[in-house]
Amino acid sequence: MVGAGVKGSVWAGAFAVALLVSGDRVAWAQETPPEDLASQLRLQGYRCDEPVTAQRDAQLSKPDEVVWNLRCGNASYRMRLTPDMAARIEKLD
Repeated sequence: MVGAGVKGSVWAGAFAVALLVSGDRVAWAQETPPEDLASQLRLQGYRCDEPVTAQRDAQLSKPDEVVWNLRCGNASYRMRLTPDMAARIEKLD
């Protein structure tokens, strides 16, 4: 019966890891600094000279899509972040 105990502990460990990973994804979505958002903008071909502020838009955000308003020195953007997908970006200025 030792094998059954090992299987149970493996499943419990896997479940704990899944919770940590999913919890970290939520934390990242809620606390993304302006520099990280600006990096994503640049990777997708947009210009952000100097990230100034980033504010999460709670009204437009959904459980699987977090919306941020990013203000750069040269422009402002609305970014929709969905896990495992490119950000949807809208220039506001």
